[in-house]
Amino acid sequence: MAKITNVAVQMDHVAGINIAGDSTFAMSLEAQARGYRLFHYTPERLSFRDGKLFASVEPMVLRDVKGDHFELGAAERVDLSTMDVVLLRQDPPFDMAYITSTHLLERIHPKTLVVNDPAWVRNSPEKIFVTEFADLMPKTLITKDPAEIRRFRDEMGDIILKPLYGNGGAGVFHSTRDDRNLSSLLEMFGQLFREPFIAQQYLPDVRKGDKRIILVDGEFAGAINRVPAEHDSRSNMHVGGRAEATELTAREKEICARIGPALRERGFLLVGIDVIGDYMTEINVTSPTGIREVRKFGGADIAALLWDAIERKRG
Repeated sequence: MAKITNVAVQMDHVAGINIAGDSTFAMSLEAQARGYRLFHYTPERLSFRDGKLFASVEPMVLRDVKGDHFELGAAERVDLSTMDVVLLRQDPPFDMAYITSTHLLERIHPKTLVVNDPAWVRNSPEKIFVTEFADLMPKTLITKDPAEIRRFRDEMGDIILKPLYGNGGAGVFHSTRDDRNLSSLLEMFGQLFREPFIAQQYLPDVRKGDKRIILVDGEFAGAINRVPAEHDSRSNMHVGGRAEATELTAREKEICARIGPALRERGFLLVGIDVIGDYMTEINVTSPTGIREVRKFGGADIAALLWDAIERKRG
């Protein structure tokens, strides 16, 4: 098995993360515990020249101590192909900057293992990849045509409208059948986004929770349920959602079994899917979260399972 020594982490700056719920931090802590050397850099430090991909990286040491969780050494310019593993972990938005970084990282993968595979990350946006499994998801419309959206709401009744490439619950709206603000909302979306929007059938089961299920190398690894606040339709924890322990239903096991082969084919070692009731709404491959929450509620050590999978892949 190929030995892992050096691991570079492409992420939002480590100084700004909330270690209590940050999956990148958990993954990096586990790498450090295994004796790997960690190197930190942010996406804007990437440079491509003469067929080589460079980054200004800083040696990183982590501690699971709030307010004192990291040390960074002096920055040095390195050829990223000399790294054994690169973790692609900056948060979306999934915009042209994000897409460009996947093109650049593709130049070093798989000799340097990039997790997740940058080409497939680029080709599998969260809210589009899921449409490959139409029978597992709620009724969904992707369009920028206001008439299509109005027709969809007339048919569905209540709908959820959100940006196609958004994240973290930002810009998610619940529009009821008698909501008179839809035209204004569509005007605002049209001014903010060049891309189409996504509308989905509203699922009342969201009041019971939006389940985050994590898969490692296509296999179920853990799950938490995220319950929205009383006056919000969004379950994201940073906007007031509450995490709670959970177990998989028969339907959720079916969903995992159905999508597992597609995840493995694309080299997705870490994936987080969102399930409301009996339906999957997203397949998150860019920077999936939930690792620390699963562990907090007595679930598996997903960071360890992930590095086991990375080691096998390197082998």
